[in-house]
Amino acid sequence: MPGKVEEWVTKAEGDFDVAQREFHRGANRNLDAICFHAHQCVEKLMKAVLVAHGVAPEYTHNLMYLDACVKKVVESWESDAAELSWLTRAGIAFRYPGEWATGAHATKVMAICTRLREALLKLIDEGDAQRPLCGSNI
Repeated sequence: MPGKVEEWVTKAEGDFDVAQREFHRGANRNLDAICFHAHQCVEKLMKAVLVAHGVAPEYTHNLMYLDACVKKVVESWESDAAELSWLTRAGIAFRYPGEWATGAHATKVMAICTRLREALLKLIDEGDAQRPLCGSNI
């Protein structure tokens, strides 16, 4: 699943655009889709950071796991574990029957996504070190 950094960023930016467009849509916006695409944006940018640093990202949607991998290659990386945990849950739980995102959920998700997106894009330019595979999927 390595891919090229540019491909990961392009896919992430596509998810960010969809989340933004739906968030600002107004009436009949799909709140569940906002949460899903915001999560996907952050997941793909974390994987882009790993690829930029020579690490093949694992197949996972768990942002906490990916965060631990990013911290191994970028020692200065700081994140909020509660935000990552919540974004992981929001990106997955609202995709299935039984739970529905609210406007407050969408607002929180977009704030987290926007902040992380900016920070992760900065890290991508720093990636040039070759590192081994991060570890097993959790």
